[in-house]
Amino acid sequence: MEEKQQVTIFDVAALAGVSRGTVDRVIHNRGEVSKKTAEKVMKAVRELKFEPNPYAAVLASKKSRLIVCLLPEAEKGEYWDMIRKGCLEGAEAMSHLNIAIKIITYNQYDSASFDAACKELLDCSPSGVVLPPLFKTATQILASELHSRGIPYVYVDTKLDEPQYCAYFGMPMYQSGYLCAALLTERLPADQVKDIVVVRIIRDKSRKSDPTVTRREGFNDYIKSNFPDCHINNIFIDPSEPQTIGKALEGLTGENKLVVMFNSRIHLIADYLREHPCSDRRVIGFDNLDKNIHALNRGQVTLLIAHRTSLQSKMAVTTLAEYIIMHKKPVNRDNYAHMDILSRLNIDNY
Repeated sequence: MEEKQQVTIFDVAALAGVSRGTVDRVIHNRGEVSKKTAEKVMKAVRELKFEPNPYAAVLASKKSRLIVCLLPEAEKGEYWDMIRKGCLEGAEAMSHLNIAIKIITYNQYDSASFDAACKELLDCSPSGVVLPPLFKTATQILASELHSRGIPYVYVDTKLDEPQYCAYFGMPMYQSGYLCAALLTERLPADQVKDIVVVRIIRDKSRKSDPTVTRREGFNDYIKSNFPDCHINNIFIDPSEPQTIGKALEGLTGENKLVVMFNSRIHLIADYLREHPCSDRRVIGFDNLDKNIHALNRGQVTLLIAHRTSLQSKMAVTTLAEYIIMHKKPVNRDNYAHMDILSRLNIDNY
């Protein structure tokens, strides 16, 4: 069967008896064309069933769209640095469509810093925004303002349950906590699940930021359902004062067989675990940072629950770009990342 040739703008021009430029002006509504000529062009479009290439219109307009990524500050190799790299990869993938990107950062432990970053973002008048909602109330205010201005936004890492966001890319947070609890206690009898240590990060002093709360809820629900007599002991550490971490962990003794952190910084306690070994201790963390993988390979960490971190932010940028330019809604509003379970046995192939 002979393949049907694609109709081009030149075919339309030939049938209508006009130039290619005239056809372009008519179908993209650019420049003045007489009513009679426009009718001839549109008649040819209908007869040939011509479908204009929407990307061509974007390129011809040469109009740049700005996407702002509002992210926490991060050192090289940290979780938010990986998210930043994904945003840049997404912008590069969409650069042919005149997408520009601006990354605005803030101190994730300082709500005032986040507020200042939000003001800077709004002053940019972006076409779209990518952000994680670390400060819930402040993000709700920002989201409402973005919505009122007609600026679409996409969540990464975590999301708020509200009706206005364009899309979400990241782990299913509740399920990831539930999975973590199941892995931590797998094949253990109830008498061996009496005490669990959850190591948590001291965040902003005003306690406005709690990004792992939904993951904790999933974890706690599993434990309560399956081990109702288990005690969960929270130990808080301050990553900005590494010299104090060892003292904070003094309560973590050899009797504590089950240890978990719900953020990306399980490596912060690796040295303490190495100095206070316990042969049958289970330790679970999240995310495939190089430092976490090093702790996994050395045996301080039992398992990591991870996903392709930079991919979520890359997809967030590309999806938002297509929505802005093509008015193409994402197929799925919530795009959950695969939860990969990493151990010393499979980490080399990840």
